[in-house]
Amino acid sequence: MTILVTGSSGHLGEALVRVLQERGKEVVGLDIAEGPYTTHTGSVVDRPFVKNCMAGVTAVFHAATLHKPHVATHARQEFIDTNITGTLNLLETAAAAEVRSFIYTSTTSVFGDALIPPDDEPAAWITEDVRPIPKNIYGVTKAAAEDLCQLFNRNQGLATMVLRTSRFFPEEDDNRSVRDGFADENIKLNEFLYRRADIEDIVSAHLLAAEKAPELGFRRYIISATTPFTPDDLPDLRHDAPRAVQRHVPEYEQEFERRGWRMLESIDRVYVNERARIELGWQPRYDFGFLIERLAAGKDMRSPLAQLIGSKGYHAESFSEGPYPVE
Repeated sequence: MTILVTGSSGHLGEALVRVLQERGKEVVGLDIAEGPYTTHTGSVVDRPFVKNCMAGVTAVFHAATLHKPHVATHARQEFIDTNITGTLNLLETAAAAEVRSFIYTSTTSVFGDALIPPDDEPAAWITEDVRPIPKNIYGVTKAAAEDLCQLFNRNQGLATMVLRTSRFFPEEDDNRSVRDGFADENIKLNEFLYRRADIEDIVSAHLLAAEKAPELGFRRYIISATTPFTPDDLPDLRHDAPRAVQRHVPEYEQEFERRGWRMLESIDRVYVNERARIELGWQPRYDFGFLIERLAAGKDMRSPLAQLIGSKGYHAESFSEGPYPVE
Protein backbone atom coordinates (compact mmCIF):
# COMPACT_ATOMS: atom_id res chain seq x y z
CA MET A 1 0.00 0.00 0.00
CA THR A 2 1.67 3.19 -1.25
CA ILE A 3 0.42 6.60 -0.19
CA LEU A 4 1.05 9.82 -2.11
CA VAL A 5 1.47 13.02 -0.08
CA THR A 6 1.70 16.27 -2.02
CA GLY A 7 3.37 19.25 -0.40
CA SER A 8 5.68 16.87 1.49
CA SER A 9 8.21 19.60 2.28
CA GLY A 10 5.54 21.80 3.87
CA HIS A 11 4.10 21.82 7.39
CA LEU A 12 1.23 19.39 6.92
CA GLY A 13 2.88 17.33 4.21
CA GLU A 14 5.91 16.61 6.35
CA ALA A 15 3.68 15.81 9.32
CA LEU A 16 1.67 13.33 7.27
CA VAL A 17 4.78 11.64 5.87
CA ARG A 18 6.36 11.37 9.31
CA VAL A 19 3.28 9.75 10.86
CA LEU A 20 2.63 7.43 7.91
CA GLN A 21 6.23 6.22 7.87
CA GLU A 22 6.12 5.66 11.62
CA ARG A 23 3.14 3.39 10.94
CA GLY A 24 5.14 1.41 8.41
CA LYS A 25 3.51 2.83 5.27
CA GLU A 26 5.33 3.31 1.98
CA VAL A 27 5.06 6.99 1.08
CA VAL A 28 5.69 8.96 -2.09
CA GLY A 29 6.39 12.59 -1.16
CA LEU A 30 5.80 15.16 -3.90
CA ASP A 31 6.87 18.80 -3.63
CA ILE A 32 8.43 21.58 -5.71
CA ALA A 33 11.00 21.99 -2.92
CA GLU A 34 13.51 19.34 -1.97
CA GLY A 35 13.39 18.04 1.57
CA PRO A 36 14.01 14.99 3.72
CA TYR A 37 10.40 13.83 3.31
CA THR A 38 10.16 14.51 -0.42
CA THR A 39 10.99 11.66 -2.78
CA HIS A 40 9.79 13.27 -6.03
CA THR A 41 10.67 16.91 -6.72
CA GLY A 42 8.34 18.63 -9.16
CA SER A 43 5.04 20.42 -9.58
CA VAL A 44 1.46 19.18 -9.50
CA VAL A 45 0.98 21.36 -12.59
CA ASP A 46 3.24 18.97 -14.53
CA ARG A 47 0.80 16.25 -15.60
CA PRO A 48 3.35 13.62 -16.78
CA PHE A 49 5.22 14.09 -13.50
CA VAL A 50 2.00 13.62 -11.52
CA LYS A 51 1.15 10.49 -13.49
CA ASN A 52 4.58 9.06 -12.73
CA CYS A 53 4.15 9.76 -9.00
CA MET A 54 0.73 8.07 -9.00
CA ALA A 55 2.05 4.64 -10.09
CA GLY A 56 1.06 2.02 -7.53
CA VAL A 57 -0.59 4.56 -5.21
CA THR A 58 -3.67 3.51 -3.23
CA ALA A 59 -4.40 6.75 -1.31
CA VAL A 60 -3.68 10.44 -1.89
CA PHE A 61 -3.31 13.27 0.60
CA HIS A 62 -3.29 16.46 -1.43
CA ALA A 63 -1.81 19.18 0.79
CA ALA A 64 0.25 21.07 -1.82
CA THR A 65 -1.10 24.56 -2.47
CA LEU A 66 -0.38 28.21 -2.87
CA HIS A 67 -1.48 29.76 0.44
CA LYS A 68 -2.93 33.06 1.60
CA PRO A 69 0.61 34.38 2.31
CA HIS A 70 1.29 34.08 -1.44
CA VAL A 71 -1.60 36.33 -2.51
CA ALA A 72 0.52 39.50 -2.61
CA THR A 73 3.60 37.81 -4.08
CA HIS A 74 2.17 35.51 -6.77
CA ALA A 75 -0.02 36.15 -9.81
CA ARG A 76 -3.64 35.01 -9.84
CA GLN A 77 -2.80 32.72 -12.74
CA GLU A 78 -0.28 30.90 -10.55
CA PHE A 79 -3.03 30.22 -8.02
CA ILE A 80 -5.26 28.86 -10.78
CA ASP A 81 -2.43 26.72 -12.15
CA THR A 82 -1.41 25.23 -8.81
CA ASN A 83 -4.63 25.08 -6.84
CA ILE A 84 -7.08 24.22 -9.60
CA THR A 85 -5.17 22.70 -12.53
CA GLY A 86 -2.80 20.88 -10.18
CA THR A 87 -5.74 19.39 -8.28
CA LEU A 88 -7.41 18.38 -11.54
CA ASN A 89 -4.21 16.61 -12.66
CA LEU A 90 -4.13 14.67 -9.41
CA LEU A 91 -7.83 13.78 -9.51
CA GLU A 92 -7.70 12.54 -13.10
CA THR A 93 -4.60 10.43 -12.57
CA ALA A 94 -5.94 9.12 -9.25
CA ALA A 95 -9.23 8.10 -10.86
CA ALA A 96 -7.39 6.38 -13.71
CA ALA A 97 -5.21 4.54 -11.18
CA GLU A 98 -8.32 3.48 -9.18
CA VAL A 99 -6.98 5.05 -6.02
CA ARG A 100 -8.98 4.01 -2.95
CA SER A 101 -9.29 7.46 -1.35
CA PHE A 102 -8.36 11.05 -2.18
CA ILE A 103 -8.22 13.57 0.70
CA TYR A 104 -8.03 17.23 -0.23
CA THR A 105 -6.71 19.75 2.29
CA SER A 106 -8.79 22.89 1.95
CA THR A 107 -9.13 25.84 4.30
CA THR A 108 -11.66 27.71 6.39
CA SER A 109 -10.59 30.73 4.32
CA VAL A 110 -13.10 29.59 1.69
CA PHE A 111 -15.83 31.05 3.93
CA GLY A 112 -14.36 34.51 3.35
CA ASP A 113 -16.84 37.31 3.95
CA ALA A 114 -19.27 34.90 5.62
CA LEU A 115 -16.96 34.89 8.65
CA ILE A 116 -17.52 38.47 9.75
CA PRO A 117 -21.08 39.49 10.67
CA PRO A 118 -22.21 43.13 10.82
CA ASP A 119 -21.03 45.06 13.90
CA ASP A 120 -24.40 44.91 15.64
CA GLU A 121 -24.80 41.13 15.30
CA PRO A 122 -23.47 38.23 17.43
CA ALA A 123 -20.42 36.23 16.44
CA ALA A 124 -20.87 33.84 13.51
CA TRP A 125 -21.37 30.11 14.21
CA ILE A 126 -19.48 28.52 11.32
CA THR A 127 -20.53 25.01 10.34
CA GLU A 128 -20.32 23.21 7.01
CA ASP A 129 -23.79 24.56 6.21
CA VAL A 130 -22.52 28.15 5.95
CA ARG A 131 -22.25 29.25 2.30
CA PRO A 132 -18.69 30.25 1.37
CA ILE A 133 -18.12 33.77 0.04
CA PRO A 134 -14.40 33.75 -0.93
CA LYS A 135 -12.75 37.15 -0.73
CA ASN A 136 -9.46 36.57 -2.56
CA ILE A 137 -7.92 34.37 -5.25
CA TYR A 138 -6.76 31.90 -2.61
CA GLY A 139 -10.29 31.29 -1.36
CA VAL A 140 -11.71 31.18 -4.87
CA THR A 141 -9.25 28.53 -6.07
CA LYS A 142 -9.58 26.39 -2.96
CA ALA A 143 -13.38 26.42 -3.26
CA ALA A 144 -13.14 25.50 -6.96
CA ALA A 145 -10.81 22.61 -6.14
CA GLU A 146 -13.30 21.38 -3.53
CA ASP A 147 -15.97 21.27 -6.22
CA LEU A 148 -13.64 19.31 -8.50
CA CYS A 149 -13.31 16.71 -5.73
CA GLN A 150 -17.08 16.47 -5.47
CA LEU A 151 -17.36 16.13 -9.26
CA PHE A 152 -14.89 13.24 -9.36
CA ASN A 153 -16.71 11.50 -6.55
CA ARG A 154 -20.02 11.88 -8.38
CA ASN A 155 -18.96 11.05 -11.93
CA GLN A 156 -15.82 8.91 -11.60
CA GLY A 157 -16.60 7.17 -8.32
CA LEU A 158 -13.38 8.40 -6.72
CA ALA A 159 -13.75 8.40 -2.93
CA THR A 160 -12.95 12.01 -2.09
CA MET A 161 -13.21 14.13 1.05
CA VAL A 162 -12.45 17.78 1.72
CA LEU A 163 -10.98 18.91 5.03
CA ARG A 164 -11.31 22.64 5.68
CA THR A 165 -8.49 23.21 8.12
CA SER A 166 -8.22 26.26 10.33
CA ARG A 167 -4.92 27.91 11.26
CA PHE A 168 -2.07 25.64 12.27
CA PHE A 169 0.97 27.54 10.99
CA PRO A 170 3.57 28.51 13.65
CA GLU A 171 4.60 31.77 11.97
CA GLU A 172 3.69 35.10 13.54
CA ASP A 173 0.39 36.80 12.75
CA ASP A 174 0.18 38.93 9.60
CA ASN A 175 -1.82 41.65 11.40
CA ARG A 176 0.55 44.28 12.82
CA SER A 177 -1.90 45.50 15.47
CA VAL A 178 -2.35 41.94 16.72
CA ARG A 179 1.43 41.36 16.79
CA ASP A 180 1.96 44.62 18.67
CA GLY A 181 -0.80 43.94 21.20
CA PHE A 182 -0.16 40.32 22.17
CA ALA A 183 2.72 37.94 22.77
CA ASP A 184 2.88 35.37 19.98
CA GLU A 185 1.97 32.41 22.23
CA ASN A 186 -0.88 34.48 23.68
CA ILE A 187 -2.25 35.10 20.16
CA LYS A 188 -2.15 31.45 19.23
CA LEU A 189 -3.67 30.21 22.48
CA ASN A 190 -6.58 32.65 22.12
CA GLU A 191 -7.17 31.31 18.61
CA PHE A 192 -7.68 27.77 19.93
CA LEU A 193 -11.01 29.05 21.21
CA TYR A 194 -12.35 29.63 17.72
CA ARG A 195 -9.99 29.26 14.74
CA ARG A 196 -6.82 27.21 15.32
CA ALA A 197 -5.80 23.57 15.58
CA ASP A 198 -2.64 21.64 16.40
CA ILE A 199 -1.06 19.80 13.51
CA GLU A 200 -1.22 16.50 15.40
CA ASP A 201 -5.01 16.72 15.41
CA ILE A 202 -5.09 17.78 11.77
CA VAL A 203 -3.04 14.73 10.79
CA SER A 204 -5.35 12.40 12.71
CA ALA A 205 -8.35 13.88 10.89
CA HIS A 206 -6.69 13.24 7.53
CA LEU A 207 -5.93 9.62 8.38
CA LEU A 208 -9.50 9.02 9.50
CA ALA A 209 -10.85 10.69 6.36
CA ALA A 210 -8.78 8.39 4.16
CA GLU A 211 -10.10 5.39 6.05
CA LYS A 212 -13.75 6.48 5.94
CA ALA A 213 -13.97 8.05 2.46
CA PRO A 214 -14.85 4.81 0.59
CA GLU A 215 -17.65 4.16 3.07
CA LEU A 216 -19.06 7.66 3.60
CA GLY A 217 -18.62 9.16 0.15
CA PHE A 218 -17.98 12.82 -0.49
CA ARG A 219 -17.91 15.03 2.59
CA ARG A 220 -16.68 18.48 3.58
CA TYR A 221 -15.50 18.86 7.18
CA ILE A 222 -14.28 21.76 9.29
CA ILE A 223 -11.08 20.70 11.05
CA SER A 224 -10.39 23.00 13.97
CA ALA A 225 -9.91 22.67 17.72
CA THR A 226 -13.07 21.87 19.64
CA THR A 227 -14.54 25.14 20.90
CA PRO A 228 -15.88 25.35 24.46
CA PHE A 229 -18.66 27.66 23.28
CA THR A 230 -22.28 27.07 22.32
CA PRO A 231 -24.56 29.24 20.16
CA ASP A 232 -25.83 30.86 23.37
CA ASP A 233 -22.39 32.42 23.83
CA LEU A 234 -22.34 34.23 20.49
CA PRO A 235 -23.67 37.63 21.69
CA ASP A 236 -21.12 37.78 24.53
CA LEU A 237 -18.30 36.63 22.26
CA ARG A 238 -18.83 39.62 19.97
CA HIS A 239 -19.02 42.25 22.70
CA ASP A 240 -17.44 40.74 25.86
CA ALA A 241 -15.39 37.67 24.95
CA PRO A 242 -13.63 37.37 28.36
CA ARG A 243 -17.03 36.89 30.00
CA ALA A 244 -17.85 33.98 27.69
CA VAL A 245 -14.43 32.36 28.18
CA GLN A 246 -14.62 32.72 31.97
CA ARG A 247 -17.98 30.96 31.90
CA HIS A 248 -16.48 27.83 30.31
CA VAL A 249 -12.77 27.84 31.21
CA PRO A 250 -12.48 29.96 34.38
CA GLU A 251 -9.00 28.64 35.16
CA TYR A 252 -7.61 30.55 32.19
CA GLU A 253 -7.61 33.82 34.15
CA GLN A 254 -4.99 32.71 36.66
CA GLU A 255 -2.69 31.38 33.94
CA PHE A 256 -3.07 34.52 31.84
CA GLU A 257 -2.44 36.79 34.82
CA ARG A 258 0.69 34.85 35.73
CA ARG A 259 2.07 35.37 32.23
CA GLY A 260 0.82 38.91 31.68
CA TRP A 261 -1.37 37.74 28.80
CA ARG A 262 -4.69 39.16 27.61
CA MET A 263 -7.91 37.66 26.33
CA LEU A 264 -9.45 39.07 23.17
CA GLU A 265 -12.19 41.59 23.85
CA SER A 266 -14.18 40.40 20.83
CA ILE A 267 -14.37 37.18 18.81
CA ASP A 268 -16.22 37.43 15.50
CA ARG A 269 -16.62 33.76 14.52
CA VAL A 270 -16.41 30.24 15.89
CA TYR A 271 -15.43 27.22 13.79
CA VAL A 272 -17.51 24.18 14.72
CA ASN A 273 -15.96 20.72 14.27
CA GLU A 274 -18.92 18.67 15.50
CA ARG A 275 -19.68 16.99 12.18
CA ALA A 276 -16.12 15.67 11.79
CA ARG A 277 -16.15 14.37 15.36
CA ILE A 278 -19.45 12.55 14.87
CA GLU A 279 -19.05 11.19 11.34
CA LEU A 280 -15.31 10.47 11.29
CA GLY A 281 -14.98 9.57 14.94
CA TRP A 282 -12.30 12.26 15.18
CA GLN A 283 -11.10 13.01 18.72
CA PRO A 284 -8.91 16.14 18.70
CA ARG A 285 -6.89 16.60 21.90
CA TYR A 286 -5.53 20.12 21.64
CA ASP A 287 -8.22 22.58 22.67
CA PHE A 288 -8.09 25.73 24.80
CA GLY A 289 -8.79 24.00 28.11
CA PHE A 290 -6.23 21.26 27.47
CA LEU A 291 -3.59 23.85 26.59
CA ILE A 292 -4.27 25.84 29.75
CA GLU A 293 -3.62 22.62 31.68
CA ARG A 294 -0.35 22.07 29.79
CA LEU A 295 0.84 25.60 30.48
CA ALA A 296 -0.04 25.30 34.16
CA ALA A 297 2.07 22.11 34.28
CA GLY A 298 5.02 23.90 32.66
CA LYS A 299 4.67 22.08 29.33
CA ASP A 300 5.00 23.37 25.78
CA MET A 301 1.66 24.31 24.20
CA ARG A 302 2.64 22.56 20.98
CA SER A 303 2.27 18.85 20.38
CA PRO A 304 5.48 16.83 20.00
CA LEU A 305 4.79 16.65 16.26
CA ALA A 306 4.41 20.43 15.97
CA GLN A 307 7.67 20.87 17.87
CA LEU A 308 9.47 18.48 15.53
CA ILE A 309 8.34 20.28 12.40
CA GLY A 310 8.86 23.83 13.67
CA SER A 311 8.48 26.89 11.46
CA LYS A 312 9.05 26.73 7.71
CA GLY A 313 7.83 30.08 6.41
CA TYR A 314 6.19 30.65 3.05
CA HIS A 315 8.81 32.66 1.17
CA ALA A 316 12.52 32.38 0.55
CA GLU A 317 12.96 36.08 1.30
CA SER A 318 12.08 38.02 4.47
CA PHE A 319 9.95 41.16 4.68
CA SER A 320 10.37 44.18 6.93
CA GLU A 321 6.64 44.84 7.34
CA GLY A 322 5.70 41.43 8.67
CA PRO A 323 5.97 37.68 7.99
CA TYR A 324 4.70 38.32 4.45
CA PRO A 325 3.14 41.16 2.44
CA VAL A 326 -0.61 41.59 2.79
CA GLU A 327 -2.64 42.44 -0.31
